[in-house]
Amino acid sequence: MILTLKRILFLFLLCPVILHAQENFTLSGTIADNQSNETLIGVNIIIPDQQTGTVTNEYGFYSITLPAGTYVVQISYLGFKTISETLVINSNLTRNYKLDETAESLDEVIVTKDIEKLNIKTPQMSVNSLSIKTIKNMPVVLGEVDVIKSITLLPGVTNAGEGSSGFNVRGGAADQNLILLDEATIFNSSHLFGFFSVFNPDAIKDIKLYKGGIPAKYGGRVSSVLDIYQKEGNSKSFHMNGGIGLISSRLLAEGPIKKDKGSFLIGGRSSYAHLFLPLFDLDNVAYFYDLNAKLSYNINDNNNIYLSSYFGRDVFKISDSFENSFGNSVVNFRWNHLYSDKIFSNLSVIYSDYYYGLQLGFVGFDWVSGIRNFNLKYDFKHYINNNFKLDYGLNSMYYKFNPGDIKPIDDQSGINPFKLIDKYAFENALYIDAEHKLNDKLSISYGARLSVFHRLGQDELNIYENNSPLNFNTALGIYEKADPIGTDTFSRSDIIESFTNLEPRLAIAYQLNDNSSVKASYNRMSQYLHLLSNTSSPTPLDVWTPSGKYIKPQLLDQIAVGYFKSFNNNAYSLEVESFYKTIQNRIDYIDGADLIANNAIEQIILNGEGRAYGLEVLFKKNQGKFTGWLAYTLSKSEQRTPGRTAIETGINNGEWYNTPYDKTHDISLTGNYELSKKWSFSSNLIFQTGQPTTYPNGQYQYNDITIPNYEARNSSRLPSYHRLDLAVNYNPNPESTKNFKGEWVFGIYNVYNRKNAASISFSENRNTGVNEATRLSIFGIVPSFSYNFKF
Repeated sequence: MILTLKRILFLFLLCPVILHAQENFTLSGTIADNQSNETLIGVNIIIPDQQTGTVTNEYGFYSITLPAGTYVVQISYLGFKTISETLVINSNLTRNYKLDETAESLDEVIVTKDIEKLNIKTPQMSVNSLSIKTIKNMPVVLGEVDVIKSITLLPGVTNAGEGSSGFNVRGGAADQNLILLDEATIFNSSHLFGFFSVFNPDAIKDIKLYKGGIPAKYGGRVSSVLDIYQKEGNSKSFHMNGGIGLISSRLLAEGPIKKDKGSFLIGGRSSYAHLFLPLFDLDNVAYFYDLNAKLSYNINDNNNIYLSSYFGRDVFKISDSFENSFGNSVVNFRWNHLYSDKIFSNLSVIYSDYYYGLQLGFVGFDWVSGIRNFNLKYDFKHYINNNFKLDYGLNSMYYKFNPGDIKPIDDQSGINPFKLIDKYAFENALYIDAEHKLNDKLSISYGARLSVFHRLGQDELNIYENNSPLNFNTALGIYEKADPIGTDTFSRSDIIESFTNLEPRLAIAYQLNDNSSVKASYNRMSQYLHLLSNTSSPTPLDVWTPSGKYIKPQLLDQIAVGYFKSFNNNAYSLEVESFYKTIQNRIDYIDGADLIANNAIEQIILNGEGRAYGLEVLFKKNQGKFTGWLAYTLSKSEQRTPGRTAIETGINNGEWYNTPYDKTHDISLTGNYELSKKWSFSSNLIFQTGQPTTYPNGQYQYNDITIPNYEARNSSRLPSYHRLDLAVNYNPNPESTKNFKGEWVFGIYNVYNRKNAASISFSENRNTGVNEATRLSIFGIVPSFSYNFKF
């Protein structure tokens, strides 16, 4: 016993010597493109001798801790030449790197940053990244490159069909996706009612879609996070690039404010198909435009500032009788500060606004609605050591909701001014995330987000008997609006209702060998905002409303497990994931619900629940002349809204029914073949199970009026959806050393002219008196071309 104590004492006294002998130092810095000084996200920094490494964060910063010694450091990034350098590490060292683009493009990898061996080891799962090069090569309708359409080719991601807004992830609704552009919330991601997205591909730097295992720094939605960063601009020299297409064109300029210190970027895009309408004697207008701008400045090695913005509008006009405009406006000021070589911070002050305006000249009124959001967030990334990293921060958001403001157009209008009651809310969150490498095979990520939501005071709030804004008519078996018994009036600083939710996150990765691993994740998320829409695809007229006294926040619990493997030195990769998620308090609408200009929305909705589960497979060929992927999803998405009491029927008799986003089978085959430096070919082949819908199953006569009777909600389906798209890229002078370079892109959307059903409606033929079904199809075969250039 005495001998053991002596040994312990000896080791204790020797400990400072051992620690000194094993003293660690930090290698840190930023990595950027040598041609533009644009920082690069997800660059691999590998130390082969230590079998360790790291990647750059969203701002190009990296930090890695090493014992004193001499090491070979390898810097690699897809599409860029690899740097290998020997460094002597005997003190903390700051080392910035500039990477040159590789001239060889045949080995271009299609899906980026998810095939390296380091990512086999990390616990992050259910995340996909797409390079802008890949997106630009994809065949698209009318030749307009589209970020949103591109992500629907990934497993677990669909939309409601052609001409539909938004996208659906793992059986979730479009409003359950958090869409961020330079950290600012985008409330409507579509132009022209879903035909195009609001994201100009020329201005985009990085795209990530999180479907599960979502990091704790994200919150506020229960389905997914689409995180998009704009380019910073070239701080070395002035450049322009753009494209001219059938219905739209774009132009982007970037250059230095002060060489190697500051840069600007400004890009614009607009459609012009409406300019040809007068040729057909049509006095109509239908177009969109948007503007991206960004200023970046490097104050010193420890401080960078950014000012980014986006502004977009859609405009529709039918003669003088109808005019509609809507769009997003966002501004974000960010300050990156390096407290030490181990602590990186980002402070953001963000303004986001979604505006909707409608003017009906034949009625004589003007309608305006929207949502505004002010956001302050402060994020930290703490590189404690190579085996333990922390992300933590805080987030505060203030919301103003304008459900609608109706005004007469002129003095001759018979419309009386009417203002729906504005709503206000304040959302705060604290979060912490840890990434912990337990040993060579096992890594774990764990953390939590504490969110607090306050529904603030408004001018009036209805009071109902027993706090029930809905009554159930037992004789008719239907829900009816309850009459308010009074109103409450609040000051803006009052808190009507508060919600607090702890949102734990957990992910585990176990490495089977150098090329394969298994992963599992769990996350809970809260969503305090609700999009009021009773259509399968959101429309600009839909309005957002906050949780409050009568509307509870949505709560998600999701688990996922997966198997990940790379083959032949990353030439091929396979991802297989299975997920199961439940959602509490998903709102549903009573039959006959009227959402337009409704000042008491609580009178037409009930709280229900949702669930979705499925299997996703993604097989990719990452290298060679032919690259691409096969994505398959087998899934189920359901919703249920039981009655509040035993005598109530609820919605659909309280039974589970298919959500409008339920697609049993979803298959996408995407390929790109580079025949030569001049010619490349790409294609998409898509098949989806038809969208759920509700058909009439009978009819009856009442006072000589034919009234249809409908089957159970969403118990039928539209016909299966499928199409084939092709595109050809032609670069006439790939070897040219001139500053000006151009390329042609030719495409055919829906090659075999499939008439996919957007909807099927039923009506009585006035001539024959027979009921008929009418299929509405948006697109048949659509050829396109565009010319892209840069100088």
